[in-house]
Order: sequence, then C-alpha cells, then structure tokens
Amino acid sequence: MTDAPDAPDDSFHVFDTTLRDGAQREGINLTVADKLTIARHLDDFGVGFIEGGWPGANPRDTEFFQRARTEIDFRHARLVAFGATRKPGIRAENDPQVAALLDSGAPVITVVAKAHDRHVELALRTTLDENLAMVRDTVRHLREHGRRVFVDCEHFFDGYRADPEYALRVVRTAHEAGADVVVLCDTNGGMLPAQVGEVVRAVREATGARLGIHAQDDTGCAVANTLAAVDAGATHVQCTANGYGERVGNANLFPVVAALELKYGRSVLPSGALAEMTRISHAIAEVVNLTPATHQPYVGLSAFAHKAGLHASAIKVDPDLYQHIDPERVGNTMRMLVSDMAGRASVELKGKELGIDLGGDRELIGRIVERVKERELKGYTYEAADASFELLLRAEAEGGTPRRYYRVESWRAITEDRPDGTHANEATVKLWAKGERIVATAEGNGPVDALDRALRHALERIYPQLAGLRLTDYKVRILEGSQGTGSTTRVLVSTSDERGEWSTVGVAENVIAASWQALDDAYAYGLRRAGVEPQE
Repeated sequence: MTDAPDAPDDSFHVFDTTLRDGAQREGINLTVADKLTIARHLDDFGVGFIEGGWPGANPRDTEFFQRARTEIDFRHARLVAFGATRKPGIRAENDPQVAALLDSGAPVITVVAKAHDRHVELALRTTLDENLAMVRDTVRHLREHGRRVFVDCEHFFDGYRADPEYALRVVRTAHEAGADVVVLCDTNGGMLPAQVGEVVRAVREATGARLGIHAQDDTGCAVANTLAAVDAGATHVQCTANGYGERVGNANLFPVVAALELKYGRSVLPSGALAEMTRISHAIAEVVNLTPATHQPYVGLSAFAHKAGLHASAIKVDPDLYQHIDPERVGNTMRMLVSDMAGRASVELKGKELGIDLGGDRELIGRIVERVKERELKGYTYEAADASFELLLRAEAEGGTPRRYYRVESWRAITEDRPDGTHANEATVKLWAKGERIVATAEGNGPVDALDRALRHALERIYPQLAGLRLTDYKVRILEGSQGTGSTTRVLVSTSDERGEWSTVGVAENVIAASWQALDDAYAYGLRRAGVEPQE
C-alpha cells in the first residue's frame, strides 16, 4: 500500500466513507473482496481519503486493512482507519481499540468524539471534563506515532444547540491536541442549510480550527448542507458513493463533487476524473448489489432524459436550453424519451440517437408521432422500450410494414397442474423462416420461459446468431382502467447479447399474449443488431 503519490491538493479534502458509514445501509453487506474492489474504484475516481472501516471492531475490517497494505497501490487516495477515543479511566496507550488503529497501518486515523453533553453523560457515562481528556490524550497519542488525525465530533449540531460552550470546548481540545481537521457531524440528519452555514461560520470564528462537515440525509438536505458548510469555510467534506448510509443515507459523493467542480469552479479531483463519475457510480452499485438509482442527479439514467415535446423542440435548437450541464462532463448521455407526450422534435432527435436520419420528412415524422400516441393509448410504453420503438420507427420509414425475419403461423402455451402439486409448462411454436416450416416444442419454468425456449429452438438452426441472446429481466404491470382478471397487461422484457442490453414491450388482455409480443420484438431486434438482413 503506497501513500498516494498523486493525491490532490491538501487545501481541500474529499473524504469518502462508503466502506464504513455507507456500509451501514440496510441491504448492504460487504465482503472483504467487495471492500477492496470499491476502494480501487474510489481511488480511480480520485478522492483524497478513503475510510476503510473500524479495525479491531470486527474481523472483516481488520482483514481489509491487512490486505489493503499489499493488494492496493493507491494512486490518489490515502487510506483512513476509523475508531473511537480511549475509554474513560484508562490511558490511550493501554486501550486495545486505540492500538488496533495503529496496527492497521493506515497513515490517517479518524477518531469519533462526543460533542453533545447529554451523550457524554448518558452514553459514555463519564464527566464532561473526562471526555475532553479522552479526546486530548487519544489525538496526542496517535500524533506521537506519526499518524495524521481527523476528529469527528458526533452529534455536534445538536450538541451546539443544547450547550454551545461545551461543543466549542470539544473542537478546541481536538484542534490544540494536534487534529488536522475537526469534522462537525449532523449525526441525526436534522439540520437545514441555513442553520449549518450559521453554525460552521460561528465555530470557525470561535476556534480557528480547520473544519469539515459530515451530513446525514434525514431531511433530504445532506448535499445542500454539505455545500452550505463549504460556503461557511469548511474545507473537508465527508460523503458516500450514491449516498449510501444508515437510515436514509449520507451526503452523496457524486452531486457534492460535481457541484464543487462545475458550480464552484474548485478542482477537487485529478484532471479528467469527473468524466468517469457515472461509470464509477454504477460500478459501485453493482458491487453492493443494488440497482443504480435512475433519477440520481448527474449520474442517473434519467438525469439527462427528456420526454416533453416542448423540451425536445428546444433541445433540437440548443441542448443547453433544458440541461444545466453537458452530460458528457460527468460521463453520462442525453436521452430522448418517446411517449404520448412526444412531438415531432422528440421523434426526430430519438431517431438520430438510434442512428436513423428521418431527414426532416414532416409527413413521415407525423405518422410516427400519431402511431406512438395511438399505441401508448392502448398501454404501450416506449420510453422504457427503445428496441420496440426502433422497430416501429424503421417499419414506418420503410413503408409502414415491418420487414420480418420469420412469419408466425401459430403459438400456444400450456400449464398442466399435476396431482402431486407440481406444474408442467410446455409451449409450441409454428413458423416459417427462409421458406421452411418449423415446429418447435419446449418446456420451461413457466409458460413464458417455455415460449422463449420454443421460439429459440425454432430459430437457432436458421439464425445461429441467436445463440448468444439471453433474457435478463421480465416485468409485468396490470394497467389502470380495467378490472381484475380482465385487465390489460403490459410486459417489458430485457434481453442481452455480448455487446449490450435492450428492452421490448408487449400489451394484450392476457399476460402470455403480451409476453409473446415482447419476445417477438426482442428476437427481431437481436437479429437486426447481429447484422442479419430481414426477409422480404
């Protein structure tokens, strides 16, 4: 483990605590291998500090620090170990937990200290003066062993409201003992930006300490509170990737960094790193096994997606009219959504996005717009099914009739309920392809799976390009406005090959027929992607 030779300017710190505070989110359970992978991603992104966990508190974090020494060569970040001040009534050098922090080998150590008088007396069960001594002794001991020390003042804002003088004494004590940064923590996440700015400004003037901010997101203001603290003089921001964290989460690393770089004009990342932000966000989401948030600022799939026809018309003239930044600056892309709200500009721009130049043909574009609105009225949705929209668009552009790879004679799916409580699902597909009549039957885990298998068996000999296709997701929705078992059903199918993934849609009065439509489109689109020419 090297000491980050290319670390950013030390005058401002981007401090990531995904591996410690972020891992406390419900539903996240990181292995040591996961933590090492995420640490590499964060170092690639260029954060200045990565808090790896609490060595000595659990075997997993202890192992992480041991392995990080030999398995990660940090290019940008410094690894940070997290722990607490010494326990009441013992010397710092005799506290096993403090010793574990030193044994971790981390060049930087964050210690959490109580800054709220009630927490000192009720949680630590000690005196206010002893708490100050615990802070002073621990910081000095770690400094004497050559470690850089940050102090997290837990519950600081609540403590400052209850007893401002004591909260300030904790900050002064940490600063005078040698702490590099004293971090003011909104541990319960109840603060608002104006309040944070006022308190940070007052603490800075009263103590002269270098201040940081750690904001939880319980009021939905963690990013705004972090930036308010920066406005008030904080030069150290603690965040987590994608806002992961306990309860509703922490200040989200990516909007904070993007705001600092793009709105404040402050360089806090290595050159070119911001363009990797979307990739890093999604990569970390994959490691923690959570679906990336589609509506997350800057990096979400929908962050630069445009649906309304009015917006599309303006974007056609100048994308900046409805976008606050160029999405490529953060590694994202603009997307045009086609729906019943779409106008001519939406369709034309979406066509260009798909590589289809409609050439400004007003009559053709008008037909496509009407076709989309007519089908969306029946329950289709194209904003979530780009592949089905492209097939529709190409069909209209090529004369109104889709050029198909095969002609279906019939299909059926059967579910058999057996006496022993098990079920058998079988499907048969009859079709014509390249002048040949093909009949294929297959069993599956369900009727849709059986249909998928039967269609694949029917076509793979004729079209070997289908061998690499995989059905990756399947969603069913009963549409509003209908009743019970007679309702209209919409099915979205996601399919992938070695180069990417696409989605198709089907709508019918029963789920099997809707699924067939979506599967039919998925195979047709897959063959087009593979470069196979349709039959006349």
